[in-house]
Amino acid sequence: MTGRDKDESAPMKPNQVPPDYVGYLYAHFKRESADGEQIYFALSDGNDPLHFDDLNGGKPVLYSVLGECGVRDPHIVRSPDGDRFYLVATDLRLYVSLDWDRHQRRGSRSIMVWESADLVNWGEGRLVEVAPPEAGNTWAPEAVWDPEQEAYLVHWSSTLYDDAEHEGDSYNRIMCASTRDFREFSAPRVWIDRGWHTIDTTVIQHEGVYYRFLKDERSRSGDAPHGKSIYSETSTSLSAADWKPLAEGIGLGAVTQGEGPLVYKSNTENKWYLWIDEFTPERRYVPFETTDLAGGEWIPSKDHRLPTDPCHGVVLPVTAEEYERLSAAWM
Repeated sequence: MTGRDKDESAPMKPNQVPPDYVGYLYAHFKRESADGEQIYFALSDGNDPLHFDDLNGGKPVLYSVLGECGVRDPHIVRSPDGDRFYLVATDLRLYVSLDWDRHQRRGSRSIMVWESADLVNWGEGRLVEVAPPEAGNTWAPEAVWDPEQEAYLVHWSSTLYDDAEHEGDSYNRIMCASTRDFREFSAPRVWIDRGWHTIDTTVIQHEGVYYRFLKDERSRSGDAPHGKSIYSETSTSLSAADWKPLAEGIGLGAVTQGEGPLVYKSNTENKWYLWIDEFTPERRYVPFETTDLAGGEWIPSKDHRLPTDPCHGVVLPVTAEEYERLSAAWM
């Protein structure tokens, strides 16, 4: 194509002409504070994929008043027709209690959903229960269009318990369900079960191959030398039972630990960016890049400007009309 490469992470119908993107929207939350666990937006400096400025004066653009009254880990997916956006997020607010055990055993089994036709007007939002009764939590939901099902595959992390009181030991699996409207969902099922804690899954597609990035949530030890870090795997189908391992311990050395991976393609060249949340008091997201997605090798990006306290979220390519609308609404 002339002037830029096709964004293969966006869902498209056969013979559909890809939109011409001119920038990027970063949606995220911030760490635990009075307003931290809400939805924040930042906009790139044009088509610069690594320099972002806060929108709305650095204040949230969306607040949750349902469920736990806080939201984390937002993800936005563009519809195959390109005329609608769905934002899903974790129904979770830790600021009041900081009780991770409570939220993992008896937390929300729902996700927050907003939808918009323009990325600016998102309506009231709704709480949708997606996890089964045996789940103790529903964390880091994301959505990806699956052309095989002609539906969105929505996935998240849940700890599943054998006892009704959720008192026993267990671990996070990656669950999933399908939907076409983000109101009615199929029965939840286990998508990934490693036999140990796995969270924070994100997916990108390139040349017919899906690349899946996840966090190994185990403590780092001899049995888990890449614990608390990101690994990746590939498949030609989202519904495949087995995915091919690609890389482990991504970013270690440049970061001490990692979670909340987000991945996106450059709008202008064959380059991809992977942000890894180091989740330390001193530092959050650290960007990495590659020109060979299939190679599994990522190097730290040398020059970047991210918003203050950038936590787990998504970077979405936007058109000129969308970029101007976001700027006019919140710059």
